Amino acid sequence: MHTDSLGNPVSVGDAASVRLLDDFVMGFIACEARAANVLSAAQDTSPIVQAYCAALHMFAESRDAVANARPFIARAQSGAARATPRERRFIAAVAAWVAGDIAQAIRLHQEQAREFPRDLASLKLGQYHCFNTGDCPGMLRLALAVLPAAADVPYVHGMAAFGYEQCHLMREAETSARRAIAMCRKEPWAHHGLAHVMLTEGRLGEGLAFMQGVSDTWTDLNSFMVTHNWWHVALFLIDLGRDAEALAVYDDEVWGVVKAYSQDQIGAASLLARFELAGIDVGERWQDLADHLVQRLDDHVLPFLDLQYLYGLARAGRPEADTLLRNIEAFAPRAPVSTRAAWQHVGVPAAHGLRAHARGDHAGAIEGLGLALPRLIEIGGSHAQRDLFEQVYLDALVRCGTATALAGAQGILQQQLNGQPESLRLRRQNAAVYRALGLPATSGTPAPA
Repeated sequence: MHTDSLGNPVSVGDAASVRLLDDFVMGFIACEARAANVLSAAQDTSPIVQAYCAALHMFAESRDAVANARPFIARAQSGAARATPRERRFIAAVAAWVAGDIAQAIRLHQEQAREFPRDLASLKLGQYHCFNTGDCPGMLRLALAVLPAAADVPYVHGMAAFGYEQCHLMREAETSARRAIAMCRKEPWAHHGLAHVMLTEGRLGEGLAFMQGVSDTWTDLNSFMVTHNWWHVALFLIDLGRDAEALAVYDDEVWGVVKAYSQDQIGAASLLARFELAGIDVGERWQDLADHLVQRLDDHVLPFLDLQYLYGLARAGRPEADTLLRNIEAFAPRAPVSTRAAWQHVGVPAAHGLRAHARGDHAGAIEGLGLALPRLIEIGGSHAQRDLFEQVYLDALVRCGTATALAGAQGILQQQLNGQPESLRLRRQNAAVYRALGLPATSGTPAPA
């Protein structure tokens, strides 16, 4: 029996298929585009080949993803008796994903991490599901379960770093990220984890210099990873007041790699929104993005995605924003059980709030987002990504202008500025709120370090 690069036995008889399986496994955990090469082996009826192809189709995060994945996972299941126990569990986990049972998929990936800790594709996929459901401790548990057996693989430390960071364990996150990078300088997920640490801790200049310093290694990556790391560069630039450079990063590095892909679309939408919230004119950029978002009206893969599609359409003035909102309302009560509460109690009110904000209805934005924010983690995404929704809520409070709204804005802004004293964006916003409250504009400005 052949083995993959991580030492896992694979039940395929063709050496060429083994090479393509390795492209999937190693490409997936290294965030490289070569993961898609496994589709070249789609005619190989080996169950694990078919399961990897099914997973790849599911990562499209589109309304067609499940239909495209079903034939592959059906073939994998029909041949599962020929697979190893490790492969059978992976097949079952992908089948649960295709069926919409994310809770079951996570349970299976947790079992795999304990019994086959060098199945790192399973680890990465399990973390993906935990991330999308807001289970940050689950992400960390998965990584820690495999570390004793896979400490020689740099990507494991990168995955551990992000789990630590999402659990607010910053020192552990930085240690793990730096260990991964020391083992392999081209470890973009570890770069990403360290960027999160530096953003959260307000180390903005240091974070920008770090990300720019390793950006030469962002080659041959999948479009999400390369655009998302540049997205983080843009966040640092926005906060440091380097607006023209941030816009250039959007134009040159964030939007346009794979315009049809969900993650590229939401990265663009959230960045354009952040530009505007920081007072940066984005020109006609919303229109180009909206031309691609109009294809997303019936997707409903994740509420986190739909909300950003809706905001982008609304900011572009497209009537399809109303269609998407109605579709979200209709889908929420019949969403898969694993995610139904997130759709109903977070997705629906947040969608109303975001559409209201995009159209200048600040009271409506406060109402809708105010209901959603306390449970926002349930829709997934990282702390840095979900911060967009709080920024929109904050902007609505400021623009509403009532004494109550401004008091709420002051409380949010001051805490943010205390944690990020380098942020020129927050300093400007804070000063404006203090003036509106009749307080000295310098009242909330942190003293120089």
